Amino acid sequence: MAVAAAQKNREMFAIKKSYSIENGYPSRRRSLVDDARFETLVVKQTKQSVLEEARARANDSGLESDFIQDGVHIGNGDNSPTVEDGTQQDETKNGHLADADIGDDDAKGDEDYTLTEEEVILQNAASESSEAEQALQQAALLLHMRDGMGSLARILKTIDNYKGCVQHLETRPSQVTGVQFDALVKVSMTRINLIQLIRSLRQSTAFAGVNLLTENNISSKTPWFPRHASDLDNCNHLMTKYEPELDMNHPGFADKDYRERRKQIAEIAFAYKYGDPIPSIAYTEIENGTWQRVFNTVLDLMPKHACREYKAAFEKLQAADIFVPHRIPQLEDVSSFLRKHTGFTLRPAAGLLTARDFLASLAFRVFQSTQYVRHNNSPFHTPEPDCIHELLGHIPLLADPSFAQFSQEIGLASLGASDSEIEKLSTVYWFTVEFGLCKENQQLKAYGAALLSSIGELLHALSDKPELRPFEPASTSVQPYQDQEYQPIYYVAETFEDAKDKFRRWVSTMSRPFEVRFNPHTERVEVLDSVDKLETLIWQLNTEMLHLTNAVKKLKGSHFE
Repeated sequence: MAVAAAQKNREMFAIKKSYSIENGYPSRRRSLVDDARFETLVVKQTKQSVLEEARARANDSGLESDFIQDGVHIGNGDNSPTVEDGTQQDETKNGHLADADIGDDDAKGDEDYTLTEEEVILQNAASESSEAEQALQQAALLLHMRDGMGSLARILKTIDNYKGCVQHLETRPSQVTGVQFDALVKVSMTRINLIQLIRSLRQSTAFAGVNLLTENNISSKTPWFPRHASDLDNCNHLMTKYEPELDMNHPGFADKDYRERRKQIAEIAFAYKYGDPIPSIAYTEIENGTWQRVFNTVLDLMPKHACREYKAAFEKLQAADIFVPHRIPQLEDVSSFLRKHTGFTLRPAAGLLTARDFLASLAFRVFQSTQYVRHNNSPFHTPEPDCIHELLGHIPLLADPSFAQFSQEIGLASLGASDSEIEKLSTVYWFTVEFGLCKENQQLKAYGAALLSSIGELLHALSDKPELRPFEPASTSVQPYQDQEYQPIYYVAETFEDAKDKFRRWVSTMSRPFEVRFNPHTERVEVLDSVDKLETLIWQLNTEMLHLTNAVKKLKGSHFE
């Protein structure tokens, strides 16, 4: 029951569902951008449905059962003020405002009212367990007072009766007709008592409105995002699933054996958990043959058309006996290689993940990679990601420190981002990590994974046919893209460092009200939302600076000697 309640909470405000979106877009190429837009639409529909269900439950019985109006209890198990013991009968009735404020026969208290999103979140959080009910919650209440300042004393007494602590109180004249003052009251109290307090205040005719604003570090409307690498077990939702079974244009649609093979490999990915070794796949002779054809072609084109960082990493993968023509590398071997060079690791994915799930993984330096192979009838093209695209397109540059850092920064920027910002980040990813070009000795080179693993589009991108524009995240993020044919527009980065600098400045303008950092020692994303956390980080950075300063001094001393 507690798990269900927590999941319900996430469904409303996270781009993360308890089900897989099985139908993506019937296009030639699957993309994060398409999926981010489709995902936004589905989440809006899901969010509305969940809110309606929660409000219906609250109106039917959910909140009514929590509010005992005959003096039994307040909800925290303590000896709270009651009518029976005569405490505060002049101003409150079981913690509620006085009868004179409530109205005739408490009729208003029995009426249905619409819960706000914040209240639904609070109610779901409290319903997880008895411990969750008693967890302290900081919140701000905005009260519209009809009767002027005379209501303040009763408000404070009511909060006290519900075992709350007033941390801040301010008032101002209201601009609403029929309301004399607006009061902002910041309180700290248990969740269950906060729910009851809101209901109690709403029953009073002294207020024209009562609004809840939660204040626990991150806004209640911030989408859920993983905080530890183990949370990526919950980030495996697909936009497209078992494509050969859904798309008649897929090369494997009419191949029953291929479809079954894809399903078996996908199930292995679904069963994978954090900390497990990545299961090996016994690739068939046909699958290894498909890999060999693409591998040899990339090997021929790479010297002339790939950027130097890609070529350098490719050679290292060859030297480690991971990239060889005759067999498909195992993800566990590739993951170990990346960990040694840039700290990136792999985890198996069943298909194209939702945009938010995929980008969130990058924040932890985790790349979610498929393990199935494209159909052998179409070795140089695949309508969705497969392991050949992941391995030959993405892996070499994830072994480059500068590019790995850029990929992680895209992931960190996605944590807690709004739906529209996820779409923009996905578009930036599309035009950089997938289809990016860069300058090298005044010549164009490819660094995008979709280019380096797609022969036709690589040659098209480096021809005089498409339009080339300088990479600027603000304009790139809203540029329409082409997923049916080759791209008509490509964006060119001066260098990876220049691209990172521009990206950082653009990300700083996003609406997210907090900053995050990845702690590689704990594999945890830390939200920098308190002075204590910032002081700890500053101490760590000062320690690093001390080591660097000492190193410089020693190098200079050695040089003069």
